[in-house]
Amino acid sequence: MDKFNDELHEIVLSEDGSFTAYSKEYDEHYHSTRDGAMKESLLKHVIPAFKIKEYKEEINILDICYGLGFNTLATMYYHKKNSLNSKLNIYSPELDATLISSLKNFTYPKEFDEFKHIVLELCEHAVYSDENFHIEIFLGDAREYVRRFENKFDIVYQDAFSPSSNPTLWTLEYFADIKKAMKKDALLTTYSIALATRLALYKNGFNVYINSEEGIRKSTIASEAKLQNFSLVDMEHKIFCNKDAKPLRD
Repeated sequence: MDKFNDELHEIVLSEDGSFTAYSKEYDEHYHSTRDGAMKESLLKHVIPAFKIKEYKEEINILDICYGLGFNTLATMYYHKKNSLNSKLNIYSPELDATLISSLKNFTYPKEFDEFKHIVLELCEHAVYSDENFHIEIFLGDAREYVRRFENKFDIVYQDAFSPSSNPTLWTLEYFADIKKAMKKDALLTTYSIALATRLALYKNGFNVYINSEEGIRKSTIASEAKLQNFSLVDMEHKIFCNKDAKPLRD
């Protein structure tokens, strides 16, 4: 376990029994230690997204940012556990190349044991492919990467460090680029329930929904399309009640 730790990262036990890490550079954990790394990935991202998209034969996912890889690994775990037949293509930018190479020493939940060879391949080459999964990690700036795509993604996991720590990945302009990269019926998941985040999504034409899963705090779902499985946030009422509220800007 201590092999993972370095001058910028420290492994930390979260409340669901899975390990996350603390970033000394951003002064923030990669996951909520209260909700738990495994539960956060499954219940705030994977399960709500796949409630809508698991019927598709091929699913393109943008995982912002790769970090410890939990969202990608939890997606593969959910796919195999539920015997889905879809082909998954997961694209993930990550600025911290040192972190990626260190993940071979990270202590993952036992649910990810069958993916150890994939973790090692990604650590070495930043790409992995088989008949079910294609995964690419882009080592560099997420905003630069997102602009490469248009009408590509069915699902976006918006899971960057928080707006206070990493504001550039939560602005009105950033979500405009994200929208261009998404298909019209795509959806975005994020742990953030901040009004500034929801305003940035709403002002880009997204419907904003509450994701409520038992045993974990609420999170946000956004989609240009109308969704039936989630409670719609009345954003006009929020704006009326918070007249000074603004989205983050570049």
